[in-house]
Amino acid sequence: MRNSSVYDDMLHLPHHTSRTHPHMDRITRAAQFAPFAALTGHGAAIQETARLTQQKRELDENSRELLDYRLQLIRSCADPHPELCVTFFVPDEKKDGGRYETVRGKLKKIDTQARMLVMEDGRKIPIAETEKIEGKLFQEEGNLWYD
Repeated sequence: MRNSSVYDDMLHLPHHTSRTHPHMDRITRAAQFAPFAALTGHGAAIQETARLTQQKRELDENSRELLDYRLQLIRSCADPHPELCVTFFVPDEKKDGGRYETVRGKLKKIDTQARMLVMEDGRKIPIAETEKIEGKLFQEEGNLWYD
């Protein structure tokens, strides 16, 4: 028994070609079916949520004391612009936490009013966010604590 369908009469007809519309190439036709962003900004929100941040580490008493000593040593240093390597915490603007950065360069000044280390390249580092200060200045044997 043969399965007949209501479309059997159309099955073997020649392919229709329009007389009024020009033939569309494959790339243009495929572009009609390309996906679109129904939820604009959703991908960016997912990416922001997935971005990792670090929590700020609290310095212990010895580390704070060392940091204070090194700041005093910088103030009393004969070289007004010592070469330093400063590690500090940068709070994230959008979510809890942040990241640690390390900057190497010459110190321009210590701004005691704003409590900032101002580097010669213009970067300002908050003393309250500073975790570690290193440099040749602290490697001299005459200093109490050195690297």
